[in-house]
Order: sequence, then structure tokens, then C-alpha cells
Amino acid sequence: MISPIIVFDLDGTLVDTAPDLLDSLNHCLRTIGLPEAEPKELRRFVGFGSRVMIERAFAAHGRPTNNEELEALQKLFIEHYTAAMPGLSRPFPGVLQALARFREAGFIAAVCTNKFEGLSQALLEALDIADRFEAICGSDTFGHRKPDPRHLTDTIERAGGDRHRAIMVGDSRTDIDTAKAAGIPVVAVDFGYTDRPVREFEPSVVISHFDELTVELAGKLIKSAAGQAVA
Repeated sequence: MISPIIVFDLDGTLVDTAPDLLDSLNHCLRTIGLPEAEPKELRRFVGFGSRVMIERAFAAHGRPTNNEELEALQKLFIEHYTAAMPGLSRPFPGVLQALARFREAGFIAAVCTNKFEGLSQALLEALDIADRFEAICGSDTFGHRKPDPRHLTDTIERAGGDRHRAIMVGDSRTDIDTAKAAGIPVVAVDFGYTDRPVREFEPSVVISHFDELTVELAGKLIKSAAGQAVA
């Protein structure tokens, strides 16, 4: 039988990357003479990768941009971000313990993120946890990205998991919409990077600490989803 699988978003879910994302974003904004973003603003900018983050920062200042400028700033962002990796980024409290208990219970783990695959791999390697995941899939891994449900289902397939015995863990509407569209239960953390409470997007469950992400909870969600599919 194919193993059950737990799939995680990265930024704001597995790892608190906010300090380093903000630092690299502000490096780009300083370069072109725009005011730096405040930490509270980051929640409005993240979710679709570095390019969209920069674009949203421009929009917040009412500053028009173009593809050429965005490409140059995205390159600058990635260079700055990569050079400092892992910087101040750290796994959220309870992440390592959660990964350990799911592995012990026979689950496969994977990452499905709108961060570039190479950056995701490099970050998780720098944090010494890349080997905990059977697949690390980013926005450029396939021809589609979240909220397209194929990003999640293709990640599950690449990891060798069973989409009918899967759960997603994320921190944003993007993650929740992706999982719902794929017919997969989704656990939302309420400490991530979103400008609205995740409960508003109606995930299967909301947790405030990874201690609440138990194997028993995952099993109940998977069984419930299977029951709904049969009905």
C-alpha cells in the first residue's frame, strides 16, 4: 500500500522566513529609492513568490513598474536572499517534533511552495532538514503553481504518496484553496503570513502550534475526506 503523505507549505508554515524576506525586499526597495516596507506589511506581500512580492510593494507605494524592471529586481532579490541564507530563518516551534512523529507513523512528508524550488531546497538544506522530505516542489518545478491544485497533486505523486491518503498544511488562502480544489483536507496554522485570519477561508482545521498537529488528527481528516468522496 502507498504511504499516507503530509504536504507542507514553506514560508510562514514550516519556517519563519519573514525577517529574511523583508530584508531582501527592502534591499530592492532601497536600490530604487522607495521607502522600506514595515514588518506588518509583509503579510500583504507574500504568497506568490519574490516577483509578486516586489510587485505588491510597488503597488502599495503607487509606483508603476514594468517587466524589465521587475526581472532585474527579482534577480537582485534572489542574489541578496541566497547570499544570507539561512539568515534569521528558523523552523517554527514544534516543526521538528511533528516531522519526527509523522515519519514514525509511516507518513511521507513533502513541501509544496510558491518559492522557487532551488531556493526552497537551499533553505531547507541550510537548516539541515531537507532530508526530512521526499519531494520539495516550488513554483518552477511544474508548469503550474498554487492555487492550481495540480501543484499539490503533482507534488504528492513526485514524493510517492497517495493523494487519497493526504493532508496539506499551510498558512494562507492560497494553500487552503489549493487543497480544497484537489479534494484534500487542509490544516491551517494561524501564525503565518496572511493579512486575514485563516479561519475565514474555512480550512478543515486551524491550529496555533505544531503540537496540535497529531497523527490522530491527520487520520481523522483523511478518513473524513474519503467518506465524503464515497457519499
